[in-house]
Amino acid sequence: MAELNKKEVSALINLLDDPDEKIFVSIKDKLLNIGEKVIPVLEDAWESSFNPLLQTRIENIIHRIQFERVIESLAIWKKDNQDNLWEGAMIIARYQYPDLKEDVIEKQIQLIKQDVWLELNENLTALEKVRVINHILFEVHRFSGNTENYNAPENSFLNKVLENKKGNPLTLAIIYLIIASQLQMPIFGVNLPQHFVMAYVDENDLSEREWEDKIMFYINPFSKGAVFSRREIDMFLKQLNITPEKMYYTPCSNVSIIERLVRNLVSAFNKLGHLDKVAELEEVLKVLES
Repeated sequence: MAELNKKEVSALINLLDDPDEKIFVSIKDKLLNIGEKVIPVLEDAWESSFNPLLQTRIENIIHRIQFERVIESLAIWKKDNQDNLWEGAMIIARYQYPDLKEDVIEKQIQLIKQDVWLELNENLTALEKVRVINHILFEVHRFSGNTENYNAPENSFLNKVLENKKGNPLTLAIIYLIIASQLQMPIFGVNLPQHFVMAYVDENDLSEREWEDKIMFYINPFSKGAVFSRREIDMFLKQLNITPEKMYYTPCSNVSIIERLVRNLVSAFNKLGHLDKVAELEEVLKVLES
C-alpha cells in the first residue's frame, strides 16, 4: 500500500466546499479512491473545521468509504467464509457501527459459550442439551425477545442485541446458532416465513434420508427456546394461508440467514423513512443474491 501523502490529501479536503459541483465531484472521487487510509485525515479535518458544508461532505465521504468496505467484506465472506455465521453478522453490524470493537463483542459470546459448556456432558440427550442452552441464554444471561419495539433497527445488529439483551427471532437465533456451532451441536436455522426458527438434527442418523426426516425437533428462539414439532409449523403456515414448502421445514444456509437479516433492516429503515439507508441495504442484498 502506497504511503499516504497527508499534505496532498489535506489540500484536496480544503477544496471540498468548492461551489463548483464538477470540482467537488472530482475531489470526492479522488478521496474515495484512496480508501480507508484517508479516514483519519478526513476526521481530523472535520474536527478542525467550522464549515457546516465541509463537515457534511466529509461525513458523507467517510460513510461511503466505510460502506464500500462492508460491500467488499461481504462479497469475500460469501465466496470464502460463509460457514462463519459470526463474521457475516459482524459485517452487517459494521454497516451501522463501523467503529465497533469486535473483540469486546466476541468476549461476550465466549462467556455465554463457556457457561453452556460447563453445564454440558456427553450423557445428555438432545433435548437436555437444548435446555442447558436455554437456561444459560435466557435465564442466566437474561436474553429475551424485544416485544415492545419489535421493528427497531437495533434488533438486527448483533452488537446492540448483545448489549441490550433484546432482539428479534433472527438475531436471538444467530447468537444461539453461533454458540451451538462452536460446541458442535447439530442445530441449524430454518427460514420459516414471518418467524425464524431452528432445527435440531439427529447427528447419529447417517442414512441417506432427507434433511427433514432427520430433524428431531424445532426450537423457537423468541419464546426462550421453546421446543415444538413439525405439526406446529403446519398449523402456523395454515394460519398465514401460506402453501407449505420444503424450505420452511429444513435447514437454510448462512447466506440465507444474513440475507434475511438485511431484509429485516430494509423493512425497519423503510418504516422510519430512512430511504438513503434502504437504498444502500438494497445494494448489500444484491451482493448476497448474486
